[in-house]
Parts: sequence; structure tokens; C-alpha cells
Amino acid sequence: MAGTSHGHTLAAWTGVTISIIGFCVAGAFMVMAEPLGFWAGMVLSVLGGVVGWIMAAMGLGKQKPTTQGREGHQVTREPAGAES
Repeated sequence: MAGTSHGHTLAAWTGVTISIIGFCVAGAFMVMAEPLGFWAGMVLSVLGGVVGWIMAAMGLGKQKPTTQGREGHQVTREPAGAES
């Protein structure tokens, strides 16, 4: 995956960082036997995915490769090995 720059975007890094912090918070509160803090950490973990998705929708994620068609229209290229 290193050749495709998978996950090397601001949206990916931000979403994963927020999710990891949420898992750490949930794990700490689980050890302390505090259910409210555990669920707050789980909400934070899910929020990381939502934030990453929103940032990708705003254009901060990986852009899809495009090429010009014969008539000047944008054509989305299929990944190598994809069946048509």
C-alpha cells in the first residue's frame, strides 16, 4: 500500500488520531470501572471516524485520479486489475 499513498492524508491522520485517543480513554475508564467514562471514550472513537469522513468530503482526503476524455469530459480511471 505504500505505493498508493493509502492513508497519507490530513483526513486519515486526524480521524485515526481522534479514534486512538478515544480508545485510550475508554480503556482507562474500563480499568477504573467507570461506565460513563468508558462510553464517553467509545463516543470519541466513533467521532474520529465521522471527523475523518467529513474532512475527506471537504477535499482533505485522497483525490480520485481523473483524466480528460476525448470530448474534454472528466473520466474517472478504474484501479488496475478492476473488472468492468
